[in-house]
Amino acid sequence: MTSDAVPAGGDARRLLAEVRDLARRVRLDQRVTWLPLLVLALVTFGAIPVYSLGHPVLSDCRALSDGQVCKVWFQAVAFYWWAALVLAYVVIAGGYVRVARSRGLGTRMLPYVLTGVALVVLSAAATGALLLLDPLPYPDSPSAFVVFLMHLIDPTGAIGLALLVLAWLERRVALLLFALGYLAVVLSPPIAAGWGTSSWWGLPTQWVISGGLLLLGSAGFALAQRLRRTR
Repeated sequence: MTSDAVPAGGDARRLLAEVRDLARRVRLDQRVTWLPLLVLALVTFGAIPVYSLGHPVLSDCRALSDGQVCKVWFQAVAFYWWAALVLAYVVIAGGYVRVARSRGLGTRMLPYVLTGVALVVLSAAATGALLLLDPLPYPDSPSAFVVFLMHLIDPTGAIGLALLVLAWLERRVALLLFALGYLAVVLSPPIAAGWGTSSWWGLPTQWVISGGLLLLGSAGFALAQRLRRTR
């Protein structure tokens, strides 16, 4: 058994620098950031025709002096979101694995996929709890914090939360800033208040904006990746 001494001085520092540079290049080659943004944009736009063609389910209707108030649940849209998002994360994971194998690399997509699926389950559980446990058609003056949490775990908010995990996995500041900006837009009161309501040419405001942001982000990251490869 033999051992070789590591050269002292500048050679050791150069070796460390080369290792760090190699790790950085591996992380860059593992990134396919445009793919999840594109898939999630298509899922978001796909919810629009489901919403337009579906019919809301009314329950717990109560008479008021000037009419009635009911719980409203867009059942078809809810089931679409849950199924489509789970399928989307499977497609995204498969795309990352395929790209990584073609480049002879590994991938770290499991935490992102598990986070995305967990948020879908949480969103479904919260929806079920509101429908089954809330004794009134609408809660009396819910706190701003409760309203914020509900918007945070609705489909568009959950997409942004999962993107934060992806930004951490990819060590990508640009994606982190995009995810924070995306959440700031879709959770802003004027946008979040329009969840599932028609206002732009009969289209749900939040989904149009959310899908548009994701599509623009996908195009931007795809362009950045192409420019990096042509250098």
